[in-house]
Amino acid sequence: MALHEGTRGRHDGEERPEFSINPIYGEANPVSGMTGKPPRRRLPDGPMAPTTAYQFVHDELMLDGNARQNLATFVTTWMEPQAGKLMSDCRDKNMIDKDEYPRTAELERRCVAMLAHLWHAPDPDTVVGCSTTGSSEACMLAGMAFKRRWAKRNPVSYPATARPNLIMGTNVQVCWEKFCNFWEVEARQVPMEGNRFHLDPQGAAELCDENTIGVVAILGSTFDGSYEPVAEVCRALDDLQERTGLDIPVHVDGASGAMIAPFLDPDLVWDFQLPRVASINASGHKYGLVYPGVGWALWRTSDALPEELVFRVDYLGGDMPTFSLNFSRPGAQVAAQYYTFVRLGREGFRAVQQNTRDVARSLAERIEAFGDFTMLSRGDQLPVFAFTTAEGIRNFDVYDISRRLRERGWLVPAYTFPPNREDLSVLRVVCRNGFSEDLADLFLGDLGSLLPDLRSQPAPMGKVVKAFHH
Repeated sequence: MALHEGTRGRHDGEERPEFSINPIYGEANPVSGMTGKPPRRRLPDGPMAPTTAYQFVHDELMLDGNARQNLATFVTTWMEPQAGKLMSDCRDKNMIDKDEYPRTAELERRCVAMLAHLWHAPDPDTVVGCSTTGSSEACMLAGMAFKRRWAKRNPVSYPATARPNLIMGTNVQVCWEKFCNFWEVEARQVPMEGNRFHLDPQGAAELCDENTIGVVAILGSTFDGSYEPVAEVCRALDDLQERTGLDIPVHVDGASGAMIAPFLDPDLVWDFQLPRVASINASGHKYGLVYPGVGWALWRTSDALPEELVFRVDYLGGDMPTFSLNFSRPGAQVAAQYYTFVRLGREGFRAVQQNTRDVARSLAERIEAFGDFTMLSRGDQLPVFAFTTAEGIRNFDVYDISRRLRERGWLVPAYTFPPNREDLSVLRVVCRNGFSEDLADLFLGDLGSLLPDLRSQPAPMGKVVKAFHH
C-alpha cells in the first residue's frame, strides 16, 4: 500500500482551475449540466454520468503508459481473454467467505494441493497452505510462523531477554526488511562479495545462533534473476546442527522461481525434497501467470504452522479457519490461478516458461553484441538478466540508458547493488509471458538507436532520479 503525502507545496498538488466538460467529448452531468466542474481533490457535490466519469478516469490513466513495455515489473501484464472474463465473473465474491462461496474455497484448496505436488511435498495431504494477496503477505506469514515456533522452543528467554533474528542475503526483496521491522526481528544480512550477488551458505550458517528463527533463501533474486543455492544452504545448516545442535529451518522465497524451476530445471533440488525446508511462497501474479494480486504460502506440515496463529470465526457462517494479514479480498485471482493450472498443465507451463527464457537469453546475447555492456546474468535461471556499462565506457552510464529508453515508452530500471557492491550500478530486464520475440526486436532496435547519441556525450548526465528501489 503506497503512502500518499499531503500535497501542499508540491506542483502536482497545487490547486488548478477546475475543468469543464466538453459537450462533444463528454456527456451531460445530470446534476450540474455540461459545465460541471468535478473537483480533483474533494468529492463533487453531485454525480455525473457514468460514461463521463469513465472517460475522465480513463484519460488520466493513459499517462501511466503501456504495461506491456514495463520491463521492470515481474507482475503479469497479459492473460487470455477467457481468464479476464472469469475474473470479471468472480470479482464480487469475497474470498474470505468460504462458507458462502464454497466452490471458490474449493478452488483455493485444489491450488494448494497442486502446488504441494509440484514442490515435492513428502505427503501432500499433510501440507498446510493458503492464498494471499501476493508474496509479500506470504513472506510475512512465513516469518510469523518462524518467530512463533522459535518462541515456543524458548519459553524462558522469550521475550524478556532475547531478540530473535532472521538470516538472509542483502539481495532480499524489501518485504523481508518490512517483516523484521514490523515484528521486531533482527535482520542479519550476508553481504555480496565480488561476483557473488546472493546468499553465501557458509556465511549464513556463521550468523546463526540460539535466537535465529530461520534462514531465507531466494529462488530467483530480483537483483539479477539468479537462483540462490538452497541445497547448499541446507547442507551448511545440517553441518551447523551436527556441531552445535542448532536446528534452523529454511524458508524458500520462490516469488518468481517457484513457478519456473519445476518446469525448466526439474533436476534442481530446492523445495520440500530438502527436509530442512519448512515453507515456500510463490507469486501467482508473477510467473504463475495471473493478474495481480495473488500469492501462495505452503508449510511442509501443520507442525510448521503453529495452531495458535490460525483464527476461526463463525460470524460469516460455518467454521472458517483463516491465517492472513488481511480479511476481505476478491476470489477472482484464485479462480484465475486455478484456470491457469487446468488450462496449461505441466506441459503448457513448461512451454510458456521455456519460450520466456528463450526470449531473455536471446535478448541478453544481442545486447552484449553491441559491445557497450557487460552482462551480469543472462536469463538462464529466471527469464531476467542484468547488465552494466562495459569497462572503458565513459560517455554514458546505466541511468542515461534508463532515462532515454523511457522516452521510447520502455521502463527499464537502473539501480545500485547493496553492500558490499554499492560500486555496481546496473540495468535489469524482466521478460514475461507476452513479451514476445517481436517485442524484444522492437526493444533492441530502440536501444540500438540511442547508442550513437549516448556515445557522443561528453560525460554521463548523472543519476537525476532514483529509477528503482527494492
